[in-house]
Amino acid sequence: MISIIDYGLGNILAFQNIYKKLNIPVNIINNQNEIKKAKKLILPGVGSFDWAIKSLKGTGMLPALNQAILTDNIPILGVCVGMQIMCESSQEGSSKGLGWINVRFNKFNKNDDKQIKPPHMGWNSVFSLKSKLFDNIKNNSYFYFLHSYYATEQNIQFSIAKTEYGTSFISGIRNKNIYGVQFHPEKSHEDGIQLLKNFAKYC
Repeated sequence: MISIIDYGLGNILAFQNIYKKLNIPVNIINNQNEIKKAKKLILPGVGSFDWAIKSLKGTGMLPALNQAILTDNIPILGVCVGMQIMCESSQEGSSKGLGWINVRFNKFNKNDDKQIKPPHMGWNSVFSLKSKLFDNIKNNSYFYFLHSYYATEQNIQFSIAKTEYGTSFISGIRNKNIYGVQFHPEKSHEDGIQLLKNFAKYC
């Protein structure tokens, strides 16, 4: 069973529809009792870092979520801002992240020579794939991105995927049972569907 965390952010129904089409059991959860019963979790996200943290804390689910992830080792996949808030911090806001992975996020710098300006929006290739999360996905496959802040390569040991946009940055991370992707698999057609299938099967 895949449980999608509803804290008011993210393309929840898109994830649910993909898993239904794959005939993989899925539900949407929004309280701590359901967190305690979950076998695998997805933390979606759109919007700003601070708002995402505030929204998640406001649900009252955070104590149960920390227990599930850090003690019970329940697998979780964070997507876009969902991935960012699992980490330490972002230049986007003043709030601290959940601190599950020691990664920080910086803002893309505008570079007219390289035609780089935030946000990083649209399709881009993902390479240096290092996880079962990318099983049956070719190196340099394209995924859909929409973000202005990126994971630096300071703690490269957590990287399971990279992308280039003016600079090389980490677009996929892992720390034991904790996975994150900066792109939107739910908007990335066949390869995105394959990644979500892999999360259900291997992680």
